[in-house]
Amino acid sequence: MKILYAVQATGNGHISRAMELLPHLQEHGQVDIFLSGANSTLALDAPVKYRSKGLSLFYTCKGSLDYFLMLKKIAPLRVKKEAAELPVQEYDLVINDFECITSIACRQKKVPSVNFGHQASFMSNKTPRPAETSRVGEWLLKNYAKASGYVGLHFEQYDDFILPPVIKSEIWNAQPTTGGYIAVYLPSYCDCEIKKFFSKLTRYRFHVFSKEARYITNHGHLRFIPVSKKAFNDSLVHCDAIICGAGFETPAEALHLRKKIMAMPIKGQYEQKCNAAALEKLGVKTIPELAENFHTVFEEWYNTSSTVNISFRYSSKAIVELMLNQVQKNSLLQA
Repeated sequence: MKILYAVQATGNGHISRAMELLPHLQEHGQVDIFLSGANSTLALDAPVKYRSKGLSLFYTCKGSLDYFLMLKKIAPLRVKKEAAELPVQEYDLVINDFECITSIACRQKKVPSVNFGHQASFMSNKTPRPAETSRVGEWLLKNYAKASGYVGLHFEQYDDFILPPVIKSEIWNAQPTTGGYIAVYLPSYCDCEIKKFFSKLTRYRFHVFSKEARYITNHGHLRFIPVSKKAFNDSLVHCDAIICGAGFETPAEALHLRKKIMAMPIKGQYEQKCNAAALEKLGVKTIPELAENFHTVFEEWYNTSSTVNISFRYSSKAIVELMLNQVQKNSLLQA
């Protein structure tokens, strides 16, 4: 087959998942990648045939979306032009990981596509939502990357088209240990904010993965580390616990490794609020933001919480096979 794999690059999770799935997709044919987005810090270790600035999410220093910058970066004429020029009609299968330009191109050219990824799971109303839902958030999840069919990924199988998370092989095969430190990955907070809220927790060591750091620096009990695949994987495997956003890939991998997790949804990002609701149902500690009482909240969580007992059954290779079975079943290949 000729396969077009459209990857959203508004964060590192989509890229991390793409790198894991790509070798298994290549067993079924030639795979061309369309990378869309402008604010990931993790490089995609594969040839990219098509690239776009796309429609990206941007963050403030204090844990929330930067709506002004997001609106400033929107270029509807460019998006329209790129959708018209993207040759989706030349492919047997179009896989879309929540990318809007590919979705527009497929609709305009009447090419079937499959929305394959975490956001696809929200096509089911059985997938957990927060107590206070958002009409705008729901509309975006269901319309931003509309497709002919959907194969979702989530912590549990809330519906029949939802598969388990894709766990990177390095994590799937790892032997976790406890190295005496807590990993921190909060990309919507700047380093100065991390220092401010973690400053009182001098009895603990933290490995902070930073979008600002260019090399490893130590500030007392805080070690700031540039984001890279290997460094983050190693830190996650050997940490005692992790404090992270309420995204999908990182909490899923931490659950697989049986790590203590504190999750914090990015303010204004509805999908992360939904993920936080799902994590709470599993028994994971979630907090709305870093606040003045964070040191107290941390101490209580770290000294009293336990790990979540959950098991993910399928390797990444098996998930690709299950997705392709759904593609065949739902006639999502071009005739």
